Amino acid sequence: MYVIIVYDVNVKRVNKVKAYLRKHLLWVQNSVFEGEITKSQLERIKKDLSTICNESEDSVIIYSFRTKKAMKKEVLGIEKSSISEII
Repeated sequence: MYVIIVYDVNVKRVNKVKAYLRKHLLWVQNSVFEGEITKSQLERIKKDLSTICNESEDSVIIYSFRTKKAMKKEVLGIEKSSISEII
């Protein structure tokens, strides 16, 4: 499955969330990650993020698609992290 995760968390937890998601997904831009993962990996990410985040202060939104082909992505302006730049 292909997922896009966006978050708006308290500044005290921003680096923790960012560092954690970098281990699993591609950083797209501030507070946005995306990538291909399995359903079990997604469940693990959700569980781990729930331990990092504070439900009364933070927000994490997860968009999931069966495949990357199932979504349409358009970038207006500069694409900060192009997948084609990965070696």
